Amino acid sequence: MAETVHLKGKDLLGMRALSPAETELILDTAGGFRDVLKRDIKKVPTLRGKTLVNLFFEPSTRTRTSFELAAKRLSTDVINFSVSMSSVAKGESLIDTAATIQALGADFVVIRHPASGVPHLLSRRLRASVINAGDGTNEHPTQALLDAFTIRERKGRVEGLRIAIVGDILHSRVARSNIHCLRSLGAEIRLIGPPTLIPGEFVQPGVQVFYSMDEGLEGADVVMMLRIQMERQDRGFFPTTDEYFRLWGLTRERLRLARPDAVVMHPGPMNRGIEIDSGVADSPQSVILEQVTNGIAVRMAVLYLLSGRPQEARV
Repeated sequence: MAETVHLKGKDLLGMRALSPAETELILDTAGGFRDVLKRDIKKVPTLRGKTLVNLFFEPSTRTRTSFELAAKRLSTDVINFSVSMSSVAKGESLIDTAATIQALGADFVVIRHPASGVPHLLSRRLRASVINAGDGTNEHPTQALLDAFTIRERKGRVEGLRIAIVGDILHSRVARSNIHCLRSLGAEIRLIGPPTLIPGEFVQPGVQVFYSMDEGLEGADVVMMLRIQMERQDRGFFPTTDEYFRLWGLTRERLRLARPDAVVMHPGPMNRGIEIDSGVADSPQSVILEQVTNGIAVRMAVLYLLSGRPQEARV
């Protein structure tokens, strides 16, 4: 008899809570759903009758749309909760809003919030599966999972690769989740950026810190650029955007310092000419659009596995 495989908890709150085996399970399951997305008919009845609520307190296009498409590909009903037009704008508390959503019969609540820890709070109050779509500067687990999936698809493995993460590490929930995810899968992590944007908390085993772009890129297998989060730059972390691009922007010349087959990633949205040159972003080495496509498959896998379905029946 085939063994039923599922994630241990009902929620996906961060990469810290996932074991390497659970991470690999999600990536393997996403591989099956990636094949589904290549079909003429991209919809399967796997989670018919389930309901997902997108609860976004921050602007989002890629993540919210990706979760919506992932749910619809699994035949799940989707409600996009508009915070600006909801009772939250009238003073209703987050907990009361979440309780109302629960009473409406939601099976999954996907939440993005500017305050770190909010998904963890909701997970203790709701029977529904809570999925963290980004909380403050804490984590963004499905972005890390889709990044790992994309790397594995392109490179055949994650273990042993040199992965450079470049830019605004301080404010990046993507960086935090990727460090946990990729280290757990055996990658060597290099953090590159201004000293003001790489806090001491990141100095840990398996992570090297470089303040020189040229030194950090030497021999890298993957170059992951991060968005400079202008909305969180409440004090001067670097002189000007021109100066930032000159010292830490990814250009064609700098990319040549990495391995010849290195791939370039970015979680989006990109600030072209600040973080990355357009010639690099649109080059054959760029997998930025693949990340977007793979995000649907990974989020399908997360929804599927959180529902407790056996892995063998996924497609």
